[in-house]
Amino acid sequence: MTDADTKRRLAALALGAIGVVYGDIGTSPLYTLQTTLSHDGMKPTPESIYGVLSLIFWAQIIVVSLKYVVFIMRADNKGEGGIMALLALALRSVRGDARQRWLLAIIGIFGAALFYGDGVITPAISVLSAVEGVKVAAPNLGHWVVPITAVILFFLFALQRHGTERVGKLFGPVMVVWFIVIALLGLRMVVGNPHVLWALNPYYGVRFFFTHGMQAFIALGGVVLALTGAEALYADMGHFGKRPIRLAWFSFVLPALVLNYFGQGALLLQHPEAIDSPFFKLTPAPLLYPMIGLATIATVIASQAVISGAFSMTREAMSLGYSMRMPVVHTSREMSGQIFVPWVNNFLLIMVLAAVLGFRSSDNLSAAYGIAVTGTMTITTILALIVARRQWHWNRLSVIAAGVLLLTIDLSFLGANLIKIEYGGWFPLVLGVAVFIVMTTWRRGRELVVREIKQSGLALDPFIANIAEHPPLRVPGTAVFLTANQSAVPHALLHNLKHNKVLHERNVLLTVEMLETPTADPGERIEITELGGDFYGLALRFGFAEDPNIPRTLSKCSKMGLPFDMMDTTFFLSRETIIADAKRPGMALWRDKLFAFMARNALPATAFFQIPGNRLIELGAQVEI
Repeated sequence: MTDADTKRRLAALALGAIGVVYGDIGTSPLYTLQTTLSHDGMKPTPESIYGVLSLIFWAQIIVVSLKYVVFIMRADNKGEGGIMALLALALRSVRGDARQRWLLAIIGIFGAALFYGDGVITPAISVLSAVEGVKVAAPNLGHWVVPITAVILFFLFALQRHGTERVGKLFGPVMVVWFIVIALLGLRMVVGNPHVLWALNPYYGVRFFFTHGMQAFIALGGVVLALTGAEALYADMGHFGKRPIRLAWFSFVLPALVLNYFGQGALLLQHPEAIDSPFFKLTPAPLLYPMIGLATIATVIASQAVISGAFSMTREAMSLGYSMRMPVVHTSREMSGQIFVPWVNNFLLIMVLAAVLGFRSSDNLSAAYGIAVTGTMTITTILALIVARRQWHWNRLSVIAAGVLLLTIDLSFLGANLIKIEYGGWFPLVLGVAVFIVMTTWRRGRELVVREIKQSGLALDPFIANIAEHPPLRVPGTAVFLTANQSAVPHALLHNLKHNKVLHERNVLLTVEMLETPTADPGERIEITELGGDFYGLALRFGFAEDPNIPRTLSKCSKMGLPFDMMDTTFFLSRETIIADAKRPGMALWRDKLFAFMARNALPATAFFQIPGNRLIELGAQVEI
């Protein structure tokens, strides 16, 4: 590829990143200043305007630019981002310490669960805030805001099956126009009132705290709205790569956002009464309707960042064993990270519509917004600091300094948002706790199933020795038995021998291992062990961002002395039926039943591993947990 081709590819990915990754944070100016300067008795006085603008600017510099774009995006797991990829990195750094691994897993899973709460609130508040511009242009049409929002969101989620790449190509140019327009609107006002740029000085943010006290602390709950989308920026790194995302942020997105926020501030310094809708009142009257239309399109695009991030995180959770298996549709031949998960898409659609119909305005939703975002941000910081210390070998002083700075900011934002719990903040928390329970139940349930299988298994070595002494009838071909325990005889093998009285001339015990890296290195992909008596142990390893395609991987075993003819190979699998038993130690009975329900509805392992149905024999087995 020539330099020109590389530059064109980089530009195309940066354009797609503007459309998908920065949609959320790019539409925050619609509601951030309005929410922050009009809640809890706050008034748009010059002191509060300068103070809030300074807090917004420095929050974007420290949290988005330094923390996420520079620091957190360094913690890519072979190109993949998001809290699940970061959790896998952190777990690798404490390998061998079961207690620390358990604690990190709990923290990471809760952060991932909160991200789904963000994925519900973001589309709801973004689209609602844009459609509410209708109230400024035509107040008598206000009762149409909620129905219009619901219809728009329905079509947004229906569009997801076409893939991030196509969506990005469609959305990228629109978001470029959006950022240019909001930058020009802000610049027009800043040029007329340049003294608003004094707010770039952090002194005004510090003074705001000294002069407004508790009110300034509560205002942080509004300031965090300017940072929403930062976590999705990291989660979507696998879709576009870190370089295009960084290029788009520093050269285009950040300057546009700063100009618009300061333009709104300049407007409020002249006309404090514009606080009811400073964004739309920044727009000249003849352009108001086109701006409402552009804002609506932009907020639809804003929702794409968290939706794409939720898809990526779900696939990672499935591979790492924290989520039941679901169908995953690949939507791009060039970028493996661009996927569509129908079940997650439908879940988000239902919850987003529930949020819109329940809260009915962006003002009400702003109370629910922030807790999920700041909770995930705090957990991301903790995991990244562990990676910096254990994987990157930062010295203790550097980690402490970074931790004090970042956690002080994160915990301040989190504390300011905890005040909102009774006013709607309970919604993303309840959603996050529910997802957390589901993820931990699946993880623990799978551990119990594997434990039961291992305990009830027949030792393999004596079995092979017995077969050699008393050989059964052998039939041509290869039998592949999927098993989680290479030292025990698979149930499917025992049932086949017991009921059919035959054994294939070559038998392979296959174990699939999912690694804590996005991709497996060529040297660790396949491991073959000769067990004697034409029995072989075979371990196939895949990264959490890969498709575990067993037939395709078996075709590569011939180079290692174990060739497979797929037309002469039969796969045997024991399908476990989970029985919840209150007398057995493990989980509470209700969690056992929840796990049994999920196991019944999960995508079959054969489909997940892409084993052809015409080469498969499934044998049932009951497992009590």
